[in-house]
Order: sequence, then C-alpha cells, then structure tokens
Amino acid sequence: MPIRRKVLVAMSGGVDSSVAAALLKEQGHEVVGVFMRLGSPGETIDELRPFDSAGVSCDPAKIRIGHQGCCSINDAADARLVAAHLGIPLYVCNFKRDFGRIIDYFVDEYAAGRTPNPCVRCNDWLKFGKLHEYAAQIGADAVASGHYARVGGGRHEGTGARGHGGGEPVLLRGVDHSKDQSYVLFGIDRARLAAMMLPIGGFSKGEIREKARELGLPVFDKPDSQEICFVPDNDYAGLVERRRPELAKTGAIVDSGGHAIGEHGGQHRFTIGQRRGVGVALGHRIYVVGRDPETNRVTVGGREDLVATGLVAREANWLVDPPSPGVWADAIVQYRYNSEGRPARVCRIDDADEPTPGGRMGRFEVEFNEPVEAVAPGQAAVVYDAAEPDLVLGGGWIERAMR
Repeated sequence: MPIRRKVLVAMSGGVDSSVAAALLKEQGHEVVGVFMRLGSPGETIDELRPFDSAGVSCDPAKIRIGHQGCCSINDAADARLVAAHLGIPLYVCNFKRDFGRIIDYFVDEYAAGRTPNPCVRCNDWLKFGKLHEYAAQIGADAVASGHYARVGGGRHEGTGARGHGGGEPVLLRGVDHSKDQSYVLFGIDRARLAAMMLPIGGFSKGEIREKARELGLPVFDKPDSQEICFVPDNDYAGLVERRRPELAKTGAIVDSGGHAIGEHGGQHRFTIGQRRGVGVALGHRIYVVGRDPETNRVTVGGREDLVATGLVAREANWLVDPPSPGVWADAIVQYRYNSEGRPARVCRIDDADEPTPGGRMGRFEVEFNEPVEAVAPGQAAVVYDAAEPDLVLGGGWIERAMR
C-alpha cells in the first residue's frame, strides 16, 4: 500500500509544478504548495504578500495568467490560482536573501572566466536545500518539484538499480529524455533523496499538458520559461556589469597563435564554443576557444581548437557510494545541459583541496572514449552509470578541459 505523506511542493506557476501538485493530491498525499519569493526584477513586498490558504483573495477575474519568466509576479499569481483550483494551501517563502547568493555566484563565475549554471545551484541550495528546512517547520516529510527526473528505490516506486539494493533511493533520468532535467539535480545532498519526490518524471511533456487540460488547470497552455529568472531580458552581460562595473573594459581578441585581431568589451561577454557575436570576421567560421580573466583576453580559433579528450571536475557530489580513488570506471558523462551524454571513463582523484564556495571538496577526472567539443569551465559534468544510463552517479563542476 502506498505511503501517504505530507508533501511541500515548490510551485512556480508553470504547468509542470502545477501538475506535480495535482498528481500528488490524486495519490492521496497531504499537499502544501509554496512559491519561492526570490526577489525577481520589478517585485516589491507589497506586490507579493504571503497568504496562508488558497482561498484568500483569489478572484480569477483579477488574476492574469502570466507569460513571462520563472518566479515573476505573474507566476506567483498563477501559482495562487492553481492552488485555489486544487484546494490546497499555498504559502510564500521569502528566499530573497538566499537567492542573492546565487546571483553573486553567477556574477563571480563570469568574472573568473567560467560559464555558470545557476539552475543547478538553485536546486542544490534552495529547492532541495533551504526548502527542506521550511518543510520541517510545517511538519512535511518530503519536498516535491516539477522536474523531469525520477527518484527510484527507497520509499518510492521505481528501479532497483544495480548495486543499490536495500531500498536506497537513487536519482534517475526522466522518462522523456528530450525534457530530462536530472542534469540540474546532480548537486543535491544524497541524504535528501529519501525526502524528495518528482511526480512528473514518468511522463512526457505532452502528457503533462494534457493532464493539465483534463484537470482544468488555468496554466495548461502556458509557455515554458526559456530564461534565467533573474535575467528576464537575457542580457547576462548587463547584469554582470551592473554588479561588477570594472569588468566592462576593452580587451584583445587574439587568434590561436596569440596575434591580436580585434577588440571586445569584456571577457565575461563570451563563453567557450560561442560562434555568433564574436565581433571579428576572418572569412571562415571561428569560435571562442579561451578566456583569460587576468588579461581580459579572448582567444578564437577553428573548430579543431575546441576539441578535448577529457576534463577535470571539482566539488564532486556523489549520489551513490563514490568510486575508489585511482580506479577508472566506465560511465556516461554529460558536460553541458543541452548535450547528450558521452561514453567515458571516470576516475576519482583523492586530493586534499580545500572546500570550495559550494561547500564540497574532491575532484574526478574524465577521459572520453572519443574527443568532444566545447568543454566549458564552470559548467557541470554529470556522471551516469554505463550499464544503466538513466542512473545518476554524481557530478561536479568543470575545472579545466584536457587536450
């Protein structure tokens, strides 16, 4: 018989988290929604007041379904309207101060010549970090979200993954691999898996929208957010420069031989593998192949200059028992969010590096079976099991590419 739980659901106002809440309620769980107030642009305290139930001041005629980015004022209104429709309580949790840490991380990574992934940090630090503390305060024993991934084993239905018997929970890719979001969940604390629920991971996006339509949820046709919530205009460089104005300075664009061929307005405006908007034309395709924050120099080259045979990752986080140091193991490694995993060998490096700002220490090395392109420092390298490719073993943050 399924275990009935009190579940805190992170409701962003989108279709995925809305259906996640609905599915949990259908399964008989006691569902409590929470909208995380992150301090999005244009938001004020007066515009987004905490409310303690779905029925308070929830007049559909006064609420407009939003079509902006994640976590906006309109999204809060959407979450409130969905909660009223489902008959579940909805609270606002003020994470504005905590979210500032993510924005600082984002800016600092660009300033350091790396390409950040703030969505991973948000899941790690907030959705499946701080939000668990709030869940405990209201007596909830699980936190859920609308991510396309699954938790198997333990108290959940799912796989009895090889080498992870005894009911220990594991993180798995979503059934719909085209929407899979396990990559951005690799950083959660292993101990949190038993208190983590991902209700929509066994469905396709189309099935989720159809379920929303069947339930009459007002967000059934709401477009997916394509933006980072704190950069709604997609002007990443503008955000970085507002926080760190000293970075907006002229630097040299050089070719792979070190010869100056142009100028740019700051190395933070580029990322490894970038082809468009470089600012110079050489009569053939060129790519950003290097960034040096010390000299503010950007290096461009041909596609062959992007090739890497492997990488080293730091801040290792293992969701299963970690491999023994110095022992190579077959794996599948995904090194960019929008890329496929690549066959590789992985070896844990047993070093004594100091804990990083992320709070974790330890590294691992990856050797790809075949060369790959555009390995970008600052991005996540997520390791999947070679024999069971849906099983997430762990991951880390790319420190450097191996040529």
